[in-house]
Amino acid sequence: MRRNKKDRQQLLKETIEKMPFITDEELAKRFEVSIQTIRLDRMEMSIPELRERIKYVATSQWNETVKALPIDEVIGEIIDLELDNRAISILDIKREHVFSRNNIARGHHLFAQANSLAVAVIDEELALTKRAEIKFTRQVNQGERVIAKAKVDNAEIKGTTTVHVDSFVENEMVFSGTFTMYRSNDK
Repeated sequence: MRRNKKDRQQLLKETIEKMPFITDEELAKRFEVSIQTIRLDRMEMSIPELRERIKYVATSQWNETVKALPIDEVIGEIIDLELDNRAISILDIKREHVFSRNNIARGHHLFAQANSLAVAVIDEELALTKRAEIKFTRQVNQGERVIAKAKVDNAEIKGTTTVHVDSFVENEMVFSGTFTMYRSNDK
C-alpha cells in the first residue's frame, strides 16, 4: 500500500530504529517505492546509510566490551557479541577484497574475518590464535555479503578456548573454521 511522504518517512524511521541492519533494497520493497526514494527519505531525515548504522551500533555497543583487540581492528562489522559465547560479523566483499581478473574474493579476507571474530569473542585482554583448521566451501564474489558466526566451545583445555566460526553468503556456507585460542588467563 503506497503512503504519502510524511507517513512513509515516519514508518521508515520506526522501521530502521527497530531493525538498524535493514538494507535500502529491503526498505524499498517493504514500502513499494524505489531505492532512490528510500535514499532521499533517509537523507532528508539525516538517517545514515546501512554501513554507517552498523558501524555506529558496533562501536557504541561493543567498544568497551571487546577486550582482546580494538573494535576497528576486527575485519568486518560486529553486529552481535556475547563474550565467551557467540559473535556475528558482516563483511561486504568489495573491489579491494577480490582478484582483479575474476572478481573472486581472496581467501585471506575470509580467514581474517573469521579469525578476528574468534579473537573478539574471547573475554580476555590477550587472545591469540594458537591453531586454526579451516575449510573453504565455495568461492565468494565481489558484491556478496559474508556473515560470519562464531560460537565458543565451553570445553576448555588449560589456557585455551576453541571457537567455531562458520561464514555464509545468504544461507550457503562458504567458510568453516575451528580456532584454538590462547587466552591470557585460565577461566
